[in-house]
Formats: sequence, C-alpha cells, structure tokens
Amino acid sequence: MTPEEKELSDGQEKPTGDSCWHQLLLPTTGILPLHISKSQIQQISPLALAYIGDAIYELYVRMFYLLPMQQTKTYHCLVVAQVRAETQALHLRSLIPHLKPAELEIVRRGRNAASGRPKRVDPKVYQEATSLETLIGYLYLTDPQRLTELLQKLHLEK
Repeated sequence: MTPEEKELSDGQEKPTGDSCWHQLLLPTTGILPLHISKSQIQQISPLALAYIGDAIYELYVRMFYLLPMQQTKTYHCLVVAQVRAETQALHLRSLIPHLKPAELEIVRRGRNAASGRPKRVDPKVYQEATSLETLIGYLYLTDPQRLTELLQKLHLEK
C-alpha cells in the first residue's frame, strides 16, 4: 500500500465517482460565502455562468478520475480528453433528452452567448460546449442535486 493509499484508508471513507462530491462545493456549506438570490442568478450572464460551469465540470472530471491512483500525467490526459470542447458537445447531446424545459432554455441562452472561439474548434461545437458549461454553472448555483443527477448520466470512462 502506498503512503497515499494508507492516508486515504486511515479512518476516512474513500470517495467514489458517484459520491456527493458537490457537498465540497456547495455555497451553503460555508466554504464559499455565496448568498445569491434567484433574481440575482437570473441577471448573471450566460458567459459568466459558463465560466463557473467550466470550473465545476473540470473539478467533477478530476474527482471522477482520482481513484484508482495514477501518475499525474495519466490524470492530465484523462481529464483533458473530457474537458475538450468536442467531448463537452457530445456530453450535452447525450443530456438533451433528460433536460427539463427551463434547463433547455439555459442551454439555448448559453449557445446564443458563445462568441469567439479557438481556431481549431468548429463554431457549432464551441456553442454546444459553452451551453453545457452554462447549464452546469446555472445548476451549481440553483440546484446542486439536479446537477449531480445530470453529471452522473455522462459517460465518462475509467
């Protein structure tokens, strides 16, 4: 057993990809001093929601691949493959049948707000990736349990 594995097993529950990872991030836990009302959330631009959503999505992916332990380079390759715009666009398409009308509206707002893009990415793909990030940012602020439900529907491969 490596020192890292021993440290994880010393009386601590091992995290899993399906655990309540969002508990670490919830504004209500006191970790983040956010008290944003529904009306304030409605005023946040889709690109600002995408900015937050990008960070939350990447953290979710990083936590998903955390165990079993691997070399840092392996972690990096696994995560980069999932956070690419092309993969995010595929994930959005897989979630569309599961989204509620209000969530579809957030996706539409994110798609319409996507401007400027990396030269290597098709504009439609970039819009879809931004839409996914916008949805994740919105749900992180409004309904973390729903966010977890949707993220668990993504087909991330170990």
